[in-house]
Amino acid sequence: MEFTPLINGREYGWGDIAVTVSATPLIGIRAVKYEEDQEKENIYGAGRNPVSRGYGRVKTTGSITLLSATVFAMQATAPRGKLHNIAPFPIVVSYQPETGGIVKHVLKNCEFKKTTFDWKEGDMSKEIELELVISHIE
Repeated sequence: MEFTPLINGREYGWGDIAVTVSATPLIGIRAVKYEEDQEKENIYGAGRNPVSRGYGRVKTTGSITLLSATVFAMQATAPRGKLHNIAPFPIVVSYQPETGGIVKHVLKNCEFKKTTFDWKEGDMSKEIELELVISHIE
């Protein structure tokens, strides 16, 4: 087995990621997480081994972690000051290295589920993880 050590010479890193919510770039973003999970199961018939495979729902989940000032700014423009009242919106995650290809994932029909604030003595900044409802990823 032969391996090519460098495909494009550079791996994607956090500094290469740009995240936009409804076409607005997020500057105070600290993390983004999303995943797709599809139900799959073996279907059995004659014998001990599966004869086919069944495919079910695709479930998409995710979250974004923002600095508190970014969350407060978003709340100020949200209907009734609540993030979960914002109409469904797209989140675009672009991987844009200085060299190599651009990769773009679009999280479709996102909505915020809840907003949790958890402060303690000594905090000099606060990261707030916002759980998302996502219909699918393109």
